Amino acid sequence: MKNRILDLRTDADLRQIDVANAIGITQRKYSYIETGTQQVTEEMLVKLASFYNTSVDYLLGLTDDPAPYPRKRTK
Repeated sequence: MKNRILDLRTDADLRQIDVANAIGITQRKYSYIETGTQQVTEEMLVKLASFYNTSVDYLLGLTDDPAPYPRKRTK
């Protein structure tokens, strides 16, 4: 997973601080997530998938398709 998160960030020409600010954490915590030093919570996975417009499965390496899943419609 850490390589996917790193690849997504670098492909988008973003700094760690940019992503960290966008998802509401410190740069240090984001760095720990990216390097695998800190485990990622479900909430953080959802935030990262939403930020990078991909699926949690892609971040976890369960699929090689980066396309996000269709969102549920709310009534």
